[in-house]
Amino acid sequence: MEKNAKIYVAGHRGMVGSAIVRALKKQGYTNLITRTHKELDLCDQAAVRSFFETEKPEYVFLAAAKVGGIEANQSALADFMYENMILEMNVIHSAWQNGCKKLEFLGSSCIYPRMAPQPMPESCLLTSELEKTNEAYALAKISGLKYCEFLNRQYGTDYISVMPTNLYGPNDNYHPTHSHVLPALIRRFHEAKESGAASVTCWGDGSPLREFLYVDDLADLCVFLMNNYSGNETVNAGTGKELTIKELTELVAKVVGYEGEILWDPTKPNGTPRKLLDVSKAKALGWTYKTELEDGIRLAYADFLNNPMRAER
Repeated sequence: MEKNAKIYVAGHRGMVGSAIVRALKKQGYTNLITRTHKELDLCDQAAVRSFFETEKPEYVFLAAAKVGGIEANQSALADFMYENMILEMNVIHSAWQNGCKKLEFLGSSCIYPRMAPQPMPESCLLTSELEKTNEAYALAKISGLKYCEFLNRQYGTDYISVMPTNLYGPNDNYHPTHSHVLPALIRRFHEAKESGAASVTCWGDGSPLREFLYVDDLADLCVFLMNNYSGNETVNAGTGKELTIKELTELVAKVVGYEGEILWDPTKPNGTPRKLLDVSKAKALGWTYKTELEDGIRLAYADFLNNPMRAER
């Protein structure tokens, strides 16, 4: 990408989109296009078509999505599938119709099968059934990835996709029921510390293994791939390291400074038993993560403390 190229970041107010904007500005890109949801509803096909016809962005980072944790996914299956499929199809199709040089689609590691080989290589996509707790979201993301691949194959476009592991960091969603596990834990332990609660109860039994990537590390990879990768197969984004939810919970409690008892509710779902990405492809391209988990959690907690209104989203 040229430093003055016209670059559209869809979803620039979200955690991933805002990190991509930070990375682009840091690297000297000067011609960034953004729109808030009020300014451009990506689920409105006519509005998206008009935006692309007017702005003609040369490069697109598609980071906009309807996201949430297990409870949010389970309570709004149809919404998660419809909204994500509509917005990504609108953006990708309009980008193609208006001569976009390159588009990068942001997915999620939840696209891989529930019982995929560990660590999960990009090639295991669609080899067996998905995890039921986020099946709707995964199907939508797989559709976006495949549409990029099919445009490449049919029309010779240069559209790529990247599949991040669990993300966290600045501008995260700390909603008490609709957030992902790490930000939810930050909020829960902070409130327990503030109220002097004797214990905190967490979902499941703490046994699932998870991998976490600091969002600014992902953003660096996104810009790197836009400049250095072309291909139909997605690229995994992660650390290649994992820990149990129990270990994560104890680490968050330590960072926040909560010293009470941690209890577990095994009647609540655990989700996928293990989700570790094979990141050898990204490494072979010349990229690796920089932020270790405890350091990243400290940065995320500082962001939570400095932006209290964000916790109400």
